[in-house]
Amino acid sequence: MTDDSFFHDGMRQLQDIRETRPLADRLQEKIVRSHLTADDQAFIQKCAMVFVATADEQGRPECSYKGGLPGFVRTLDEQTLIMPDYDGNGMYRTWGNLLVNPHIGLLFIDFENQSRLRVNGTAKISPDDPLRSDYAGAVFMVRITVERVFPACPRYIHKMQLVAHSDYVPKQNYEPPVPEWKKFDEFRDALPARDREDKG
Repeated sequence: MTDDSFFHDGMRQLQDIRETRPLADRLQEKIVRSHLTADDQAFIQKCAMVFVATADEQGRPECSYKGGLPGFVRTLDEQTLIMPDYDGNGMYRTWGNLLVNPHIGLLFIDFENQSRLRVNGTAKISPDDPLRSDYAGAVFMVRITVERVFPACPRYIHKMQLVAHSDYVPKQNYEPPVPEWKKFDEFRDALPARDREDKG
């Protein structure tokens, strides 16, 4: 697969087994874009969560869920997204991959309206990003350069309703509660100094 081809040999093999190569080519022609449309941008701005896929230098994948308040993933223009890194478990398996392999896949899902959008591109960690101050609780920012955008068939999306946003999501003038696992004896002595104070 060349850098600019949408389907590699493995994909083509399965398309040929299932006789879907013409359909795949038509879908690529009709729905795959190299930029975010106004509708794409509006959809992303409404999402309070995204699934993020990255891979290390050997291609071993990681997939993680990232959540925030609606608009925590922001579109800067039709080719650029930005999102915050919030305090987590400190393993950095997803974002750490970007330092050795910049390729990223994002899956945005609206469960209430049963729709989804896929965004593929490259990303970089931006610890001193000028927009970091716009995000309460942001450790650093992740800037994504969009390469491919496409909606996906929503037929298997289960219809679910949001009950409440997480109490742990950072926001302006708000101190989120300390996660319970940070209080466990088996982890407390391994926490960074900023988290070691007695928090009950």
